[in-house]
Amino acid sequence: MKNIEIYTDGACSGNPGKGGWCAILIYGDKEKVMSGGEELTTNNRMEVYAAIAGLSALKERCAVKLYSDSAYLVNAIEQKWLYNWKRNNWRTADNKPVKNKELWERLSELLTMHDVTFVKVKGHADNELNNRCDKYARGEIAKIGN
Repeated sequence: MKNIEIYTDGACSGNPGKGGWCAILIYGDKEKVMSGGEELTTNNRMEVYAAIAGLSALKERCAVKLYSDSAYLVNAIEQKWLYNWKRNNWRTADNKPVKNKELWERLSELLTMHDVTFVKVKGHADNELNNRCDKYARGEIAKIGN
């Protein structure tokens, strides 16, 4: 199984507002940068979408370390929120509908296809690849314009 690193980030101008996402995939000395944006979205949607985009780009089962500065994304996996949401028919612990359900459903599918470990990194700090992701995500917001 190939070992892949994926760095992801999402950004939003206004929340909701214009948003951008980025995923940087690394395999050995190869690197692939993916990014995109939406006119009306939230930061959390962009964070989750970046992970989906990165994992969707993989063509075979891989061992993945996915780095993100999003507590929303990392905690949903590491603290078993996603598992509990699915078990509770997509309801939160306080019985409210899970936000971004369609994204979580897609991410859940992708997690069955790969061996993924999530790693929380500090945003806007000294992680070069996280900072690059942020730059690309913000660049996508700028492309949307007024």
